Amino acid sequence: MSTKFIKSKFWVEDIKEEMMAEVPISVVEPWQKDKELKYVGKPESRKDAYDKVSGTAEYTFDKSFSQIAVAKTLRSPYPNAVIKKIDVSEAIKNKNVLGILTPDNCKDNDWYSGTSKLLDKKVRYNGDEIACIVAETEQDAEEALRLIKIEYEILPHVTDLEKAKLDTAAKINDHELKPREYNRGNLEEGLKEADIIVEDKFSTSVAVHNPLEPHCSVVKWDGEKLLVFDSTQGIWAVRDTVASQLGIPASNVRVIKKYMGGGFGGKLECGKYTVMAALLSKKIGRPVKIVLDRKEMNQAVGNRPSSVQELKIGAKKDGSITAISHNAYGTAGAFPGSAGCSWPARSLYKCPNMKLVDTTYYINAGKDRPFRAPGHVQGTFAFESIIDEAAEKLGMDPIEFRVKNFTAVDPDWNGPYTSKLLREAYIAGADKIRWKENRKKAGFGGGIVKTGYGMASQIWWGGGAPPSYAILKLNWDGSAELVSGTQDIGTGTYTILAQIVAEVLEIPTRKINVVLGDTGVCPFGAMSGGSMTAPSVGPAARDAAEKMLSKLKSAAAAILELSEDKLEYSEGVFSSKDDRSKTADFSKLFGHFREGVLVTQGAREANPEGYAINTFGAQFAKVDVNTLTGKVCVKHVVAAHDIGRVLNRKTLNNQFHGGIMMGLGFALLEERVIDNYTGKLLTTNLLDYKLPTIIETPEIDVIIVSEEDNKVNNIGAKGIGEPAMIPTAGAIANAVYNAIGVRIKDLPITPDKVLNALASKNN
Repeated sequence: MSTKFIKSKFWVEDIKEEMMAEVPISVVEPWQKDKELKYVGKPESRKDAYDKVSGTAEYTFDKSFSQIAVAKTLRSPYPNAVIKKIDVSEAIKNKNVLGILTPDNCKDNDWYSGTSKLLDKKVRYNGDEIACIVAETEQDAEEALRLIKIEYEILPHVTDLEKAKLDTAAKINDHELKPREYNRGNLEEGLKEADIIVEDKFSTSVAVHNPLEPHCSVVKWDGEKLLVFDSTQGIWAVRDTVASQLGIPASNVRVIKKYMGGGFGGKLECGKYTVMAALLSKKIGRPVKIVLDRKEMNQAVGNRPSSVQELKIGAKKDGSITAISHNAYGTAGAFPGSAGCSWPARSLYKCPNMKLVDTTYYINAGKDRPFRAPGHVQGTFAFESIIDEAAEKLGMDPIEFRVKNFTAVDPDWNGPYTSKLLREAYIAGADKIRWKENRKKAGFGGGIVKTGYGMASQIWWGGGAPPSYAILKLNWDGSAELVSGTQDIGTGTYTILAQIVAEVLEIPTRKINVVLGDTGVCPFGAMSGGSMTAPSVGPAARDAAEKMLSKLKSAAAAILELSEDKLEYSEGVFSSKDDRSKTADFSKLFGHFREGVLVTQGAREANPEGYAINTFGAQFAKVDVNTLTGKVCVKHVVAAHDIGRVLNRKTLNNQFHGGIMMGLGFALLEERVIDNYTGKLLTTNLLDYKLPTIIETPEIDVIIVSEEDNKVNNIGAKGIGEPAMIPTAGAIANAVYNAIGVRIKDLPITPDKVLNALASKNN
């Protein structure tokens, strides 16, 4: 494979990263929009559907081995303390207890950017890891944990964001979190130019990922080799972290993940539990399984940070935005992280003058982790709310105001986008929900139940990037196997990759086996997060398939004694353009080969120079608000998006429905609650931490206004995992305001907040 190394630039959250990546020198031409595709874009059922609906799919949670032992973790009951003494003598008396890790006998390895140890005598939140026990059964392990005696020095704590800002706040760790500031033009001059200025303050709660399958690992040693089954969105991150923590070669660690019951960003990094299980497995010479329970899931494996956002917008009478100020702050938990959420204000609309500041504070709580469009969900809710406020003050329709400030170029560097069809999304979405006919003045109408309509815009990256590779193996009977080191996290990756190969080789997807999620047999592939997977690995799969077709064509030309330009190809058969009797199918070609399988490797090409790669969209919501109970019911959501080429309409709809429901949960239900006095987490299960169910599911329409983005990659596709969720909460919040005429500025929008807002309006 002819390749070269380049510096690849891409975005991680709101930070631009640069790394070396190997890319092909010869780039495959994208499919043109007028080309009729046979497999790609079609609503094909998932290749893994039968396994999942029949119950035969084996998740990490289901994995077991002969003589497997079970590990459980002891977690801190206090939010901030120093462990003075640990006594495990009673715990190890149980004959079924096989091994214990404590800060006294555990590897003294750094964790969380060097701010803590794998097991640390300094505990920083309710749920922080203290010890890990492996036993014959889960019950044995849990009983032994209760017998460990610990002497603590309890320290002052802080779990309230406003108190965390004070100089007198409890010290949590020494790693400094510096504010991030972005400036464009001159904010004060822009405000002076404005005819109207709107200021407001918004806030959002901490949200927890809570995937159906909890974080879990199953590990097994074979001599110096370690096999890890892990419920992860990044098999390579797990491999490298485990190898580093254990001090063994990465080649000695094999990580496998075939099926996974959700992650949403929380499983992008390796957990301490995986390393502890590996250490205990080595110690006892048996396989070890560790599964976190729902309380641990809410305490210790990540969250979407809270936010407080102070916004100010200046605009002229004609609707032109002259200035934007966005001062945001939030919580990172007890370890380094980021609560930044100002990017939508920075990039959604044309504005020459702005100042954006993101500040993150430590509190004694679990660490933040990426959560389906980190920062953008919180930021879009607040920014799109104040955009509506400015439009109302100017007497403009919210869509008209947004279109007035549309920008065809990236505001940061004034360069073009590979594609941007946001105006088309406005038109399609507004038409579907009958915006002009249905939307009335805010608070209009009588009756107990009031109906409102709202919308919000969306921007995300989602263009993917190198490096990602795929290996394609073709057999004599026309069956094939595609191998790549990415993961299918429930989004349909197995299926879309098969469709891409099928499109090039013109063979049915049922004859294509796709192998993913195994560092032992797969070449490197993209992590499954940030809407990266399809636009990163898909082009590598197509590159491998095109190379295979080229190899076959060369062989057919030699066998038929014709030049390649005299050949046609269709559904596994090469034929002469001039003499249809001269043909060569796969069986005939392989009859002339020594090898029984042909192999090619494809790579993801470089992103185009001089372009910004983003996805765009708008979502529209219809809500009913009961003014007696305060309950908000979302009746209809229309999602109109520009995401490049649709690879599979069924899996696309699945993604959008799931993202919209997650956005609905963030808008109306989800909130992590910590008791500020004790520092203890109160929402430890799915009874207290509310998630949306089928009862809350509205009518959902998904409209894709794009056909392809042929500048971005050879399949013309961008990712949709994050765009599906980003604007939902903002659209719902604007619809609630339209219904009742008073704005709820703190998420989630719970009945008590609605009733209090209505009461204040009427006073």
